[in-house]
Amino acid sequence: MTDLLSRTDPQNPWPPHQPAAAGPAGPGGPVPPWTPGPPASSGPGRHRGGRRLAVAAGALVLVLGGGVAGGVIGAHTDQSAAPTASAAANATNVSTSSATLASVAARTSPSVVTIMVQVPGGTVEGSGVIVDDQGRIITNNHVVEQAAGGATVQLSDGRSLPAQILRTDPSHDLALLQVDSSGLTPATLGDSSTVQVGDTVLAFGSPLGLSGTVTSGIVSALDRDAQDLNLSGLIQTDAPINSGNSGGPLVDAAGQVIAINVANASTSQGGGSIGIGFAIPINSARAILS
Repeated sequence: MTDLLSRTDPQNPWPPHQPAAAGPAGPGGPVPPWTPGPPASSGPGRHRGGRRLAVAAGALVLVLGGGVAGGVIGAHTDQSAAPTASAAANATNVSTSSATLASVAARTSPSVVTIMVQVPGGTVEGSGVIVDDQGRIITNNHVVEQAAGGATVQLSDGRSLPAQILRTDPSHDLALLQVDSSGLTPATLGDSSTVQVGDTVLAFGSPLGLSGTVTSGIVSALDRDAQDLNLSGLIQTDAPINSGNSGGPLVDAAGQVIAINVANASTSQGGGSIGIGFAIPINSARAILS
C-alpha cells in the first residue's frame, strides 16, 4: 500500500506528518536512519532529556494544583446515585486490565536494554531486546550503523556490558548484537501474523535516554509502508514512541514481542510523538536470527 503519511501536499503549508526514526536519542531529535543527523554528545543529550522530564512534571503539577478537574469530578460524584452493578463491573475490569499490563511490564522490562554507541563526537543511544539465552539482542540498524567498533549495552539491573555487533540488515533496519553474561532474561517472541487492529500493546525503550520507560496504546493499523524510511509492512501504534525507543520491543497483552519499534510520525523534524508510531513485525525481524 501507499504510505500517505510520507506525501507532501503542495496546497497545504502545514508541515506533513513524516515518519522519523525513533532513535538514537540526541539533541537533534529523531532522524531518518538513511540520513542521520550529527551525533549527539553523551552530556547534552542526557541533560536535555532531564530538562524535558522536569518541564513535563511541572506542567502536571500545575494542572492538578488548579483544582478545576478535581472540583468538577467531586461535584459529579456527590450528585450521582450509588454505583450500579454494571458500573462496578466496569471498574473491576479496568482494575484487572491495569494489573495485567503492570504484570506484563514487570515481566518484560528485564529483557529490555539501552544501547550506547560511541561515534565521532560523542555517544548515541537506542534500545534493544534480549531474544535468547545466548545473549543475543535485536535492535535497529540505524542505532549502531555509525559505530566504529562495538557497542555498550546497559541491562535493566544497571550492569553495563560490551556488545559485539554480529550482523546488520540495513534494508530492513535491523541489527543483531551479542553480550557475554549469565543471568539474562530473554523475551518471549510472539507471532505478528495474529496481530489485529485494536489489540493492546506496550512499547518499551529508552526515549531521550530515560531507560526503563513503558508506554501503552493499541495497534492502530497493519501493513503500513514508510517510503521515507524504505520500510514496508509495518505495524502502526498509538503507543508513544520517541527518540531513543528505536530497537525496543512492542509487546502484546500476553507479554509476547510482536514487533521492534522503529519510527514515529511528527509534524516537524525532531518532533515528539503525536500518537503515530511504527514497528517492524517480529515475524520479519526473526530473519536476522538465522
